[in-house]
Amino acid sequence: MELLDVAVTRLPHAGDLPLPAYASNQAAGLDLVAAIPETLVLPPGGRGLVATGLSIALPEGYEAQVRPRSGLALRHGVTVLNAPGTIDADYRGEIGVILINHGTDPVAIERGMRIAQLVVAPYVRVAWCETDSLDATARGAGGFGSTGG
Repeated sequence: MELLDVAVTRLPHAGDLPLPAYASNQAAGLDLVAAIPETLVLPPGGRGLVATGLSIALPEGYEAQVRPRSGLALRHGVTVLNAPGTIDADYRGEIGVILINHGTDPVAIERGMRIAQLVVAPYVRVAWCETDSLDATARGAGGFGSTGG
């Protein structure tokens, strides 16, 4: 598999933390860790912005998606609030992760804890072609459960 070179800057408050890494040979997401100075406790229903201490420069035509970690979701009910969060190729600020606790107990987010995954992928931009009608399909305008789901 070909690797994509992505520039990354480790900010001063993350100097002792690892860069995002893949947990297995075929993992699609890199684990992001919390670069917070002290423990953040998320009460049930609570949310918070968690710093990662990283800024990246994606090549044009790529985005990075911040996605939840399944273990945090299953064990604690913690997920990424705006999942997937999109990092555009022209953004150069610190990556932050908005976590929310949907669980019934407070959850402690500690420095260095794996909090989310980062998936880098190409994207396609569109050029709108305005028209008075669209081509017909078997589904038509049916939505929100119309296919039996």
